[in-house]
Amino acid sequence: MVNQKTVERLEVAVKTPAGLLTTPVEVPTGFVPVTEIVPLMRRIGEQAEALEERKSIAAGEAISCKKGCAACCRMLVPVSAPEAFALKDMIAKMPAGRRQATVMNVAAAGSRLERAALLARLTEIAETSRQLSDEEMEPINRDYYALRMPCPFLENEACSIYDDRPAACRELLVTSPAELCQDMVNNPVRPLPVPVRMSTVLGLLWSELSGGPARLIPLPVALDWAERHAPEGARTWKGTSLFESALDKVWRFLSKNSEQQTASSE
Repeated sequence: MVNQKTVERLEVAVKTPAGLLTTPVEVPTGFVPVTEIVPLMRRIGEQAEALEERKSIAAGEAISCKKGCAACCRMLVPVSAPEAFALKDMIAKMPAGRRQATVMNVAAAGSRLERAALLARLTEIAETSRQLSDEEMEPINRDYYALRMPCPFLENEACSIYDDRPAACRELLVTSPAELCQDMVNNPVRPLPVPVRMSTVLGLLWSELSGGPARLIPLPVALDWAERHAPEGARTWKGTSLFESALDKVWRFLSKNSEQQTASSE
């Protein structure tokens, strides 16, 4: 007999800079790990981004990203703790052959980072007991990008975990010519505005649940981090409470961004 989870069907409304987002969601009502709401939050983030995309197209600026254009897959991707746990669970469910190949790719990326003296720095970021600022992250972001190392989940210039890719990967879209992305530091790349950064939202949620920092974990070390913290990932909470807390972080994120934009325009 299949064990079906009980869900509550809700209608979510979020006012974004590009317009009002309304979407139905099905939220588990029982006690579940935080990974259960990761797909829900990513979908809300994608729908908010779709509003920005439509706004951009209406202004005459189409998105230039397409399959096979994977320059951004050489950037350091931040993932939240819930996403790291979800990544671990996703890989565990892969067929044995694919799982072994994926784990080997991640290990090979780790070896290359170790030779470049970056692995320890990334691990330190993942385990820090305080929240790091964008300014503190900038040097490691630049050093990592200088390697031009493909994401360990990139195969033939396409994402091998596309349906389960991190929120940050879903949010990076550009309207500038695709060829400019080959050097995103020196070229005038025009990214699409991101109304809600779901990795940040999920990081803030985990901070509330765990009592620690709103950490963002570098993708190349996310699997190792999730393995080390597996007992924390196994904890459960009421599904509806998790979702309500995550939505609260979305509204706070939007409110803070609105205040900052108002202040900068004055």
